[in-house]
Formats: sequence, structure tokens, C-alpha cells
Amino acid sequence: MPLVAGVDSSTQSCKIVVRDAETGALLRQGRAAHPAGTEIDPVHWWSAFERAAAAAGGLADIDALSVAAQQHGMVSLDEDGSCVRPALLWNDTRSAAAAQQLVAELGGAQVWADAVGVVPLAAITVAKLRWFADNEPAAADRVAGICLPHDWLSWQLAGAGSIDSIVTDRGDASGTGYYATATDRYRPELLELAFGTRRPVLPRVAAPNEITGAAARIAPGAALGPGSGDNAAAALALDARDGEVIVSIGTSGVVSAVSSTIASDASGAVAAFADATGRQLPLLCTLNGAPVLDAMAGLLGVDHERLAELALNSSSEGLVLVPYLSGERTPDRPAATGALHGLRLTNATPGHFARAAFEGLLCGLADGIDRLRAQGVRTDRVLLVGGGARSRALRELAPAIFGMPVAVPEPGEYVSDGAARQAAWALSGATEPPPWPRPATTVHEAAPAPQIRERYEAVRDLTDGSPLLG
Repeated sequence: MPLVAGVDSSTQSCKIVVRDAETGALLRQGRAAHPAGTEIDPVHWWSAFERAAAAAGGLADIDALSVAAQQHGMVSLDEDGSCVRPALLWNDTRSAAAAQQLVAELGGAQVWADAVGVVPLAAITVAKLRWFADNEPAAADRVAGICLPHDWLSWQLAGAGSIDSIVTDRGDASGTGYYATATDRYRPELLELAFGTRRPVLPRVAAPNEITGAAARIAPGAALGPGSGDNAAAALALDARDGEVIVSIGTSGVVSAVSSTIASDASGAVAAFADATGRQLPLLCTLNGAPVLDAMAGLLGVDHERLAELALNSSSEGLVLVPYLSGERTPDRPAATGALHGLRLTNATPGHFARAAFEGLLCGLADGIDRLRAQGVRTDRVLLVGGGARSRALRELAPAIFGMPVAVPEPGEYVSDGAARQAAWALSGATEPPPWPRPATTVHEAAPAPQIRERYEAVRDLTDGSPLLG
């Protein structure tokens, strides 16, 4: 039977699954950690890949492989293909001022939304390029090529030839700020606006089911698929349908939906990303995901199981957590901090604090669903995934705050699974992805609780990062 491998090179780790190409059955898997931080030498991605592959029993027997990875990361290469500087990751916020400059220089947020469907924020690649050009001009002058994390790792697997052999896909390219999903074309003038007169080589954009080469470094006969960004890969694994909103709670919080709608959101919240099949994936991302719960568990001195128990056995009783603990991307407030509002003697208990943490996290994501809906995206039910979905309190509290049913797929590595499904698709030569079984889900329902969101909406804009003292 033909075997395929899917790789998820995420912020925190590399995960690899090996599956039956025809049935999708999981055969084996492995993982290895990445160093922490907001910039990284890409060599660590390769090292983690090798360790994860070994943990998965090796990959010499596979027939095809695809790589999915964290989006937006800026990988800069010289003419020989060596990295000019460590890759800047999506969660590096030093480019916040650069993003604001770019928005103003092109004529405003709506102009960017119309041009590429993405308004620059600190996370977006185009803003990182401006920061790089302004702050490290000598290094920027050495740059001959720019690519993204999944592009770089796929290129390494193929043998790391010349930089003009690097390949990407629509899903990942759409998160750069210089690729338009409406036309499926790069916008080189926007790259030039950010990076000056420098003209780096950009990856070729492959078709969703294209074999782009061979994974020569690990299995010489194995076909290499185009890969994609992590969110597009997860949507492919979930086989997301019209009306299903994917809410992923990991390091960040992500709200997205596979759709025919091309977003044009001047606020910058909803980005017009592409999916991994040729459709659209309007998406927004918050900086604050499951680490909000980590922080509250640490504050209260409990584990996550106990945190969930405290939350479910209490109410917030007017206590509201605005969870901007790492600044925030949606809304665009990179200097913001978290805040507690409504603290009283009666709600100064571990249970109330725990409940407020879950509600604050979910309210921020519910705002995201509203923004998708405002762009014309159909929203009938939520697919809740990511590490945060393992929390019983999140699963049970989400339907009331989201105001719709919440389906929780069985736990899985959906980014690497999506990459594996794409590899099987490329290997098959078919026009549609293989019909692997959809993950089984558990559906949670509850009466809407609009009062929770009303309390959150009353205070969320009080936290903008402005200094409180002169």
C-alpha cells in the first residue's frame, strides 16, 4: 500500500504523521521540539524534522510527503541559499510600527484590503521586511531570496538547490501581504514598497495537487507535494464545509472558514487567505490563545484539569478578563496588556478568576466569528480544534458564548494530517483530495448567553496599550 507523510513545522515543534494514502489510516507518528522565541535559525527546523522523523520510525518507505508550517515567518537567503539572519516568526511584534508605516504609505487600510486582502500588521511578512530594511540595511542588501517556513523546509527536503527552485502554494503565499488571492498573483510593487529597491527571488506558487519534486534527502523516490500554511492544512484535514467555522486554540487563537468569499476588510482583522484546495480561507488570528489558560493556572497554582473544574463550578459574577497578555493582533494592539475588570469582594475567588479566563478567551474568538460574518461568510456551527479544545471547560462554555453548536473533532494532529492528505492527493493525480473519513466529532450545545459578551464588549476597548502614567 502507498504511504504518505505529513509534516507540521509549528512554532513550538515538528510533528510528523505517516498514513495510508488510500484510506487515511494512521500508521505511526513522531515529534520533536523547537527552541522557544520569536526568531529562530531555520537549521533548528531541519534538526527537529530529523528527530521527529526518527521518532516516527523513519521515512524511507514513504511514497509522498508534504510540509505545512507556521505562516508569515520571514526567511531571508543570500545567493548561495544561506540564511542572512534568523527567521522572524509571526509572533515577533517588533514590526508593528513598520506595519503602520506601510498602511499609511499606500494610502490607507482599504487600499491594502483591495490590493491583496491583507492589511499589514506586525505578524505579516511584508511588515517584517520593512522592519528588516530599516533596522538591518546592510544585511538586507545581501538578501537574494525571501521565503516562508514551509517553503524553506520543503526546499531542504528536495535537496536545497538554487534559490529560484523554491516552491510555495496559495495558502501560505496569501499570508505575506504581497500576494493577492483574488488574482492569484504576486504584487511585486508592494514587496518593493516594503524592501526598497532590492529585488529578492520569490517562490513559485504551485497548484494545490502538484508534485513539485522529490523528497530526495529522506526518500529519493518519494514525491513532494506543494505543502501549505498551517491553517490551510488543518482545514484540509477537517474537510471543512460551507457554514463551518474553524476555531483553533493553540499558542494563538485562529478563526477561519473555507469559503468562496474573498474578504476585503479595511480593519485588517479578516485576512483574505487562500485554502489548500483552490478556494478561499478568510481568517483572523489573535495572539492570545491557550497560554491565557496557562497563565491563569499558574496564577492560581493549579493544573489544567483543576482550572476547568473551578470554572465550571463557578460563574464570573461580573468579573471580566481582557486577555491581551501578549499584546494583541486582533484587534491590532501590539502594546496592549491584559486587564481584569469588575473585581469585587464577592468574586475575588479562584473559581471566579478561572471562569473569567475561559470567558475572556472565548469572547475574543466570538468577536472574530462576528467579523467573519460581517464579511459575508456563512457561520452555522463551530469546529473547535487545537490544544485548547482538550479543556472540558472550553468545550462546554463555548456554545453559549459563540451562540451556535460547537463540534469538537477527536484529538488529532490536524495540520500534519492535512499535509498528509495533500501528499496523497498529489500522489493520486486526481482532481479532488482523497475521500478520507472525516474526523468523528462530539457536539456541544447550550442556550446563548449574550450577557457575557455584553460585559466583555463594555471593557475590551479600555485596554489599548497606552501608558497610564506620564
